[in-house]
Amino acid sequence: MNAFKAFKTSVPITWSPNLYITLVRGIPGTRRLHRRTLEALRLRKCNRTVMRWNTPTVRGMVQQVKRLVVVETEEMYKARKDKEAKHRALRPPLVVDHHPAPPASDSPQ
Repeated sequence: MNAFKAFKTSVPITWSPNLYITLVRGIPGTRRLHRRTLEALRLRKCNRTVMRWNTPTVRGMVQQVKRLVVVETEEMYKARKDKEAKHRALRPPLVVDHHPAPPASDSPQ
């Protein structure tokens, strides 16, 4: 099980008015009917995500190309984006001081 599938299983699935559809497999070599369906969904390149209303028509189109796409609800999509944003967040720079501090003299002069 890859990390994305593990992430999807950890997020609770609820009914959502919108579906986020991501093309995860390439278009070349697929059937013409599948290419036309992806074109109708406006999915042209790999790893691109589109948002569509959760209607029977869209669910039927997704069912037709289910081996090429990943479908997420709104909550799943937002959780994934938040996790990616936290991963890419700026971290404080690591400062390395290569010059040793001068020895402190204990006797007053």
